[in-house]
Amino acid sequence: MNFKKYILALSVLITFLHLSASAQRDTMSLKTIITLTNKFTHEHPYEKVYMHLDKPYYTVGDTIWFKAYVTIGIHQPSDLSKILYVDIVSARDTFVQAVKLQIVNGTATGSIPLTQPLYKQGNYHLSAYTNWMRNFDPAYFFNKTITIGNPVDNQVITSTSFSGSNKNKQQKITARIQFKDPTGTPYANKKVSWTINNDDDKPLKGKETTDASGFATINIAAGKIPVLASNSLFTTIDLGNRKQANNIFPLRSAVAEADIQFFPEGGSLLTGVRSKVAFKAVSPNGLGADVKGTITDNTGAVAAEFKSQHLGMGNFVFTPEEGKTYKANITFANGSQTVTDLPSIQASGINLAVYNTNADTLSLKITANSAYFQQNQNKVVYIMAQSNGFVLYAAQTVLRSPVFSATIAKSKFPTGVLQVTLFDVSGTPLSERVVFIQRNDMLDLGLTSAAKTYGTRQQVKMQVNAKNKTVPTEAGLSVSVIDETKVPFNEDAETTILTSLLLSSDLKGYIEKPNYYFKKIDATTAADLDVLMLTQGYRRFLYSNILNNKIPGINFLPEQSMEITGTLRNATGMPIAKGNIRLQIPDRYYSTQTTTNMSGEFKFSKLIIPDSSKVILNARNNVNANNLMIMVNGTSLQGISPNFNYPDEVMNIDSTLAPSMKNTQRRYNNSHTLKEVQIVEKVYVKKPGYQDFSALTGLNFPDHSITGDRLKDCPNFAMCLQTMLMGITFDASLNNYYITRDYNQGQKSSPVAIFFNGMQVDYSYIAGLTSPDIESVEVFLNDGVSGINRRDNTKGVIEITTKVIPKGTKVTQDQLAQLFPPKYIATLMPKGFNVSREFYSPKYAGPATAISRPDLRTTIYWNTHLITDKTTGTTAFDFFTADDKGTYKAVVEGMDADGNIGRSVYRFTVK
Repeated sequence: MNFKKYILALSVLITFLHLSASAQRDTMSLKTIITLTNKFTHEHPYEKVYMHLDKPYYTVGDTIWFKAYVTIGIHQPSDLSKILYVDIVSARDTFVQAVKLQIVNGTATGSIPLTQPLYKQGNYHLSAYTNWMRNFDPAYFFNKTITIGNPVDNQVITSTSFSGSNKNKQQKITARIQFKDPTGTPYANKKVSWTINNDDDKPLKGKETTDASGFATINIAAGKIPVLASNSLFTTIDLGNRKQANNIFPLRSAVAEADIQFFPEGGSLLTGVRSKVAFKAVSPNGLGADVKGTITDNTGAVAAEFKSQHLGMGNFVFTPEEGKTYKANITFANGSQTVTDLPSIQASGINLAVYNTNADTLSLKITANSAYFQQNQNKVVYIMAQSNGFVLYAAQTVLRSPVFSATIAKSKFPTGVLQVTLFDVSGTPLSERVVFIQRNDMLDLGLTSAAKTYGTRQQVKMQVNAKNKTVPTEAGLSVSVIDETKVPFNEDAETTILTSLLLSSDLKGYIEKPNYYFKKIDATTAADLDVLMLTQGYRRFLYSNILNNKIPGINFLPEQSMEITGTLRNATGMPIAKGNIRLQIPDRYYSTQTTTNMSGEFKFSKLIIPDSSKVILNARNNVNANNLMIMVNGTSLQGISPNFNYPDEVMNIDSTLAPSMKNTQRRYNNSHTLKEVQIVEKVYVKKPGYQDFSALTGLNFPDHSITGDRLKDCPNFAMCLQTMLMGITFDASLNNYYITRDYNQGQKSSPVAIFFNGMQVDYSYIAGLTSPDIESVEVFLNDGVSGINRRDNTKGVIEITTKVIPKGTKVTQDQLAQLFPPKYIATLMPKGFNVSREFYSPKYAGPATAISRPDLRTTIYWNTHLITDKTTGTTAFDFFTADDKGTYKAVVEGMDADGNIGRSVYRFTVK
């Protein structure tokens, strides 16, 4: 879809409106509103990222194969940014891995091996973004929950359910957990100890015993400090023979309560105006909950009845009467009931309603109640509609009657979220409605194969057809083929190029089962999608901010290449102008040189640095080089954002992912070899710690400790530390740590004191530390009798201790030089581009033999570089099936140069 035609059409429309409104003396003209909106879009263009993954979930040992599509405007391939960042965070908000990729023609490809011990069984949060996107809300990054299972050496299979309540300010939680061995036999009569660290000095803990069916029932009665949604339940089951197994269960669904919200169409309920009211009911796990109920007024009379139609959402209509208040009487599917007030009713106001049932037109209805109409009769109001930041329709009318209706042709708008807003003459938004435009303007993709049934290890040839309407087009595509029998998944819950670029990237908040609205488009799904638009109350585009000049600051510039910048100074700190700096990347046999400017600053651009490569900066080729020092500028890191799609987390991974887990176990058994075991005498070696430093004398035993082995796989020490310190909260705006209890009460005057090897430092110092060098991190919630906090007006102590080089180790002259390099040389290892591996697709000459190694692949084929012919719109690919029989699912996604996006699914059988 070419958005340039929409800008051209808009310019004609603006000219017409300007001429028709030339006699008006408005506070803010419609043209001004359009001009300010377009100026904002031009200066703050929105980039979007979508990642096509080969599978919906994985097991440890798998590889995540992906292709990222980066767009701008109305789905144009972006040329604004050339670097993509992909972060993976655990369910406990611990940073796990960062990937950096080069964007070429709006796409980037990569792979993430899920190796042990970096990845364990659990739910992970994957987010993808460009540096430019960091100027906006992280909710609009590409966000996806990834579930990873691990059946190998898993001694305990668990199944869990939670229930919770808050009565009389007393919180009660019940966890019912079943423990089984890998064969499915219950662990009966086993001791289970449990702990909940709830930011208190004394965590909740207890012991239970499993029954004959392997169930342990844990009743948790929280004390003065309640259990929070961020807390987890830690269990340890005693398996006998000195064997134990640990499990972690997030308590988010146990702590939360069922909730319902009401959303009047247009934003407000008005006295005397018949209004549509949408509602959304959510269960404790964050998913939609079926409800029914009635609306009653203050006399007890029933004004309306309602019942959810899809995923806890629905709507009803009623007319609020003057002088009355209204309550909703709700009954949930489990029989529980609650009563809540409806949103307040305005005595004077005007409302916008949009009817989206006609295939070709939108119907608009503006209704002013009696009080508003009397005050504003014959005044002008504006209507504007925008999509992806582009104003595509604008008009004005005079309030000559309380009700005004109009129709707009849908051909003015592309498929996607459309924001329709009603303004008064001062530019104040009065009412707003979000609708979804569904037109036949997607990239038409088709997948076909020579047959619908194949044998094992048989070649499959497939053809792709791409059309823009009826015309063949050149499109860049990615395709995955998986064994759906091993990786079953609810197709309604899939994240696709359509759900991401057309829906979730424009609406803030969790969208449950987004592919339901695109898989089969009919009257029912269209009605359910319209209810979603009514209840998804947050969108990225706010006119009130734009028209009041509340423009977000630009703190992060678009990246066209990888850069290294810094300053060359002499021993006194003065910058050196016209100094020579040489950059070397030994791994790539690459070398280049630049000259500093008059402020001593240097910059190396257009660099391609592979990840884990060493970069050497050298200022030796300068006069008096021994007195020069190179200071390299650091790079800011994106903080860990919450998982907005947490309801997609799988609680009972073992049972939910059973077919995939079983296949992984088979694959492991077929390749398993016993490792040689050597038994050696263990000699106790004292570990370095706070006792080694006189400055920390007087501290008691640490309240919490983090050992170095927990940090060794952490790619960024400072970022990981923010999420691993129990009872400690990090404030990014102040770059300080605080005792969590004090911080939650607003006490920010006394940060935690930070020590590094007994020397007091600040956060900027530890930001430069590397994880492999750390021996331990010790946390003290008070300073004992050391006097540290009283002296420095701090509260609590963090001691970071590095590893000690064993005495007697010989150091070579080169190693010594590396420990004390001259200041005119700077050696660094910047985060470089990750190199994607090539997907292996085997080729077979015939069926499997008795000595053949079993082919147990779940991802059968993956290709990110399919390009259709511009004349015929076709391309082809081929692959071989694996050894297991079942249903294979092929998915092709992508876009053409005009921004038309598309997706197609094709299934065939292997017998």
